[in-house]
Amino acid sequence: MTSVAIVTGASSGIGAATARRLAAEGFHVLAAARRADRLAELVAGIEAAGGAATAVPCDVTSDESVAGLAEAAAAAPGPVTLLVNNAGGARGLDPVESGSVGDWQWMYDVNVLGTLRVTQALLPALERSGAGTIVIVSSTAGHVVYEGGGGYAAAKHAQTAVAGTLRLELCGRPLRVVEIDPGMVRTDEFSLVRFDGDADRAASVYAGVAEPLVADDVADCIAWCATRPPHVNVDRLVVRPLAQAAQHKVHRVGS
Repeated sequence: MTSVAIVTGASSGIGAATARRLAAEGFHVLAAARRADRLAELVAGIEAAGGAATAVPCDVTSDESVAGLAEAAAAAPGPVTLLVNNAGGARGLDPVESGSVGDWQWMYDVNVLGTLRVTQALLPALERSGAGTIVIVSSTAGHVVYEGGGGYAAAKHAQTAVAGTLRLELCGRPLRVVEIDPGMVRTDEFSLVRFDGDADRAASVYAGVAEPLVADDVADCIAWCATRPPHVNVDRLVVRPLAQAAQHKVHRVGS
């Protein structure tokens, strides 16, 4: 029977790349995100490539919407063996003293409470499979703070705490917890969302970096962790581009 993988935040970036990669690995993918039109395009592409996927419109900040995702999982054509908590994002790059409470609240709700809602809703199905994997896509910002990143780093630190706590609490049950922590990843939307659509400011994040990570690089890491034998748990995988030695140390050509 085909195993089912659920990917949140699947309408773009790392989520879309992960959905495509997992479908290529043989999973039936439930692609979950708010934008139904984007999901339809993604599913059509997966099916054209010979894979199997189902679009599930879902807002991870809504209890009702996440309950609908759990219902879709129950109707899926096989056991749910993989959950990729990828939905998240950043808003703003303001110092703590002038940061927007609304931006901080949004980041916490999407990154942390979204992970909580979806994980709670899907845990029973994952455990019933006998070999469930929960992937939490956090960030290197979950380990190292930086100026202007207080809200995002706080949310990602919390998400990292959720992953570690969950692993302890599930010990002895057929469920493993994998944390993926990317550094600099250039996607179509992450920095645009962070800077409220300012394309020039978004592009400046990657200025002089010839080869930042791209979404497919992270999807490759997620797929590798998820396809290890069930007794192998990759607790945490930190992945950065070669040009980024640390959060504050990036080699930029011409700088």
